[in-house]
Amino acid sequence: MSTIFTKIINREINASIVFEDDEVLAFNDVNPQAPVHVLIIPKREIATLNDLTEEDATLVGRLHLVAAKIARDKGIAEDGYRVVMNCNEQGGQSVYHIHLHLMGGRQMSWPAG
Repeated sequence: MSTIFTKIINREINASIVFEDDEVLAFNDVNPQAPVHVLIIPKREIATLNDLTEEDATLVGRLHLVAAKIARDKGIAEDGYRVVMNCNEQGGQSVYHIHLHLMGGRQMSWPAG
């Protein structure tokens, strides 16, 4: 079964896309928790962090490089930002397609949120 993220990748659902290449798609979160809140996803479906393999190391690194690029593009890199990846229900994961949350534009508190 396709997730909402797969439907966004396939353009079945509209999203405010801020970055795209052959492996990664990034778009503004529809329920932002900060002035800048971008979701960064691989185009290949991987359900959770627990499903990653050694072969995914480069892809996961690419997600983080894209997060840093978007932070620079959005003007939040120098002040700081948060990058979060949740895993499974108790970790706060609601869409089972790995994704980074890039959040910034305000002072972040702990815990995330």
